[in-house]
Amino acid sequence: MLRRADALRNHERVVAAARELFAERGLNVTVPEVAARAGVGRATVYRSYPTKEELVLAVARDSFRALQARTLAALAADDAYRALSDYVPDLLEQLARDRGLAAAFFEGRLLPAAELIEMIGRLVEAAKTSGPVRKDAGVLDVRVVLCGVVRQLIVLDERDPAVWRRYATLILAALRP
Repeated sequence: MLRRADALRNHERVVAAARELFAERGLNVTVPEVAARAGVGRATVYRSYPTKEELVLAVARDSFRALQARTLAALAADDAYRALSDYVPDLLEQLARDRGLAAAFFEGRLLPAAELIEMIGRLVEAAKTSGPVRKDAGVLDVRVVLCGVVRQLIVLDERDPAVWRRYATLILAALRP
């Protein structure tokens, strides 16, 4: 029984260490760095997460759930354009605070990220009925414009949420006719 409690504690330390490191430095963090921060051996990390992608997903899962819930709320709003106008700056501000989440978002290869991007595309589609959104705007534009901005801000190592919010304004302007 004591061994199970130790294993659970180690698991929690690994996830906490990975969350901190990914938020600070993005997804280029190595498994040995996570193990060192958690105070465990690499084998301990690999037992729970055979691949780094599984570790990234475990760390990002709660954040993606929260973002998906926020997106669903925006989709359910009476005024989809207003919801989109509020949503994009909030999203970018959150991504500015968490490098790992931002990297997982713009790469879009993790299933929750891909689903979130599709949901944002649906929000753009819905916003066309209540506000000035280009008729040809869609999910591809979300991938190129929104994810492109996120990628560049990460590459530039921009950490100021005000700068990220400024680019949210530019993204919204790009979606207008």
